[in-house]
Amino acid sequence: MLQFPSMAFVQFSKVSLAFGDRDILKEVSVNLQAGTKAALTGANGTGKSTLIKVMAGLMQPDSGTRVAQKDARIAYLPQSGLTHRGCTLKEEADKAFQFGYEMQDKIDELGERLKTNATNALIEEQSRLIQALDDSGWHRREATAESVLIGLGFTREDFGRNTEEFSGGWQMRIALAKALMQNPDILLLDEPTNYLDLEARNWLEGFLKDFQGGFLLVSHDRYFLDVTINEVYELFNGELKQYSGNFTHYEKVREQELVTLMHEYEKQQEEIAHLQEFIDRFRYKATKAVAAQERIKMLDKIMEHKIEIPESLKKIHFKFPPAPHAGRLVLRLNGITKSYDGSEKILDNLELTLENGERLVVAGRNGAGKSTLLRIIAGEDKNFTGEIVPGAGVQMGYFSQDNAEKIKGTQSILDYLESEAPLELIPKLRDMLGAFLFRGDDVYKSLDVLSGGEKSRVALLLLLLKPINLLILDEPTNHLDMHSKDVLLQAMMDFGGTVIFVSHDRGFIEGAATKVLELKHGEYKYFPGDYKYYLEQIEKQEGGGLPLSSAGALRQAQGPSSATPSAGSDAARNAGSGAGGAQLSWEEQKKLEAAKRKKEKALAECENKIAELEEKKAEYENQMGNPEVYSNGEKAKAVQAKIEELAAQISEWEEKWAELAE
Repeated sequence: MLQFPSMAFVQFSKVSLAFGDRDILKEVSVNLQAGTKAALTGANGTGKSTLIKVMAGLMQPDSGTRVAQKDARIAYLPQSGLTHRGCTLKEEADKAFQFGYEMQDKIDELGERLKTNATNALIEEQSRLIQALDDSGWHRREATAESVLIGLGFTREDFGRNTEEFSGGWQMRIALAKALMQNPDILLLDEPTNYLDLEARNWLEGFLKDFQGGFLLVSHDRYFLDVTINEVYELFNGELKQYSGNFTHYEKVREQELVTLMHEYEKQQEEIAHLQEFIDRFRYKATKAVAAQERIKMLDKIMEHKIEIPESLKKIHFKFPPAPHAGRLVLRLNGITKSYDGSEKILDNLELTLENGERLVVAGRNGAGKSTLLRIIAGEDKNFTGEIVPGAGVQMGYFSQDNAEKIKGTQSILDYLESEAPLELIPKLRDMLGAFLFRGDDVYKSLDVLSGGEKSRVALLLLLLKPINLLILDEPTNHLDMHSKDVLLQAMMDFGGTVIFVSHDRGFIEGAATKVLELKHGEYKYFPGDYKYYLEQIEKQEGGGLPLSSAGALRQAQGPSSATPSAGSDAARNAGSGAGGAQLSWEEQKKLEAAKRKKEKALAECENKIAELEEKKAEYENQMGNPEVYSNGEKAKAVQAKIEELAAQISEWEEKWAELAE
């Protein structure tokens, strides 16, 4: 494990920065040191990337101080925009170790000086540098580079490729690899998971867990944050506030904290609306002009202290249009085979039956054929062998990053969507646009000026306007923040049709998927359960259980019929539960979990009833201390009878609780 100075730090005190009349940072103070594992959060546009650039020393604040420990190294990864060229991947990776080459040059220089002037100061300085170089892991740089590159998804065959051969997403992986290999004291990562598949994300999670330096990262992947960080900094209205715990804990604490603020916000919004209505109605009536002017002054005063709330608390919900009726069998894939340029088959005799209402996630490493399979199903790729048989009444909608690039024109986003939306959805377009990060004047942007990410969001939103019953989604969560992902997830959960999707966001997958299809080296395996069930089965297989089935082995396990296992079939249960059916099927596990939840609910109802009765009993017992009661024999007798009645009821409910608990 790489070693770090125990006191390495970078400290920012009362840092402020404004763009025009907008305060981005207001006297922000933060201390990053070895051992810091923190997330930076806040709505889009609040200034998170700006703050990280200030921390990295790439942008100067208007005021405040930045103090760093001598020789502290800071590595910074921006969201996008980095490209590498002019050398091989291995040579580019070696640039991450420049600090070590410089230290070695300094050690050699001191060695030359010591030949003629061996002072204690020079000896101590050289010894310090030699120790620091040893502790940095620089002498193990080749092994480190190989480990990091392979962990992030590169192959050994990639090491000799020129860097300009890699696409934009892989360029950012190169940049991330270099940041990690620099062995920094402080690591600043702005959306590091944007271009990573699940396997690379899992590897990065492990790296950050073991990382002994300090790091601050921005990410819209809730699961990734939960397993890597232990504190959260929220940037809101230019101010920075710290919360301890993982990201889910922060969200719970923050929501409780903002209940009062939400109440005040709603109250103020009502007051603003009331004043504005009066002003609009009477501003130009002579008899009410004075009163209207008073209301204008009152409104101006309120607006000076207008309450703002985070976008994540402005609850936006929408639903897909009702899915047209479809039969039970939505899609059948028979012997789908695909290869590129006569090379190894990326899909080999893949067979699958998809039933109505299922949400199937296609899992596997980059290059396993996930996007290829979705293009084939959507009819975008016809260069394959095999057969695709859609069910009766199936109406398909397909989303991909490639399709997003086809969105062009001089229309505004709002006009474009209004021209495509059914009449009943037009009044909801503003809220839907807001959920996909188009807020305020953003809705008037021309399609031609949109970035790739913005076009992707428009394409996804456009798909949600169509009356379809089979959604095919390739990376729908890219370029969405957490709140937008939650909105999309809820819409998918409420969707009455069938979904096939690919995603690298584990939290989104866990929330959405009801079935899993894993692709791996031309092989495939179907898991008739949710993502948690899939991971459990994989863990059992890797622990010595059933190996991953090839296409032929899976068909053999299914028997002579060419029909593929559906969600409820015995073959499906056996395919997902291990050899011989020794493990409980997913359906059986779900039944047990449902029974357990039912008992837990009954226990909770008993506890609530007991608490309610005890509260009433306490009220009557308090009445016995009232002179009007204890001095009146009839009243006292009636109250005492009520107390005894409640005590008997409490005893009955406690017996029920004991039976359930047992």
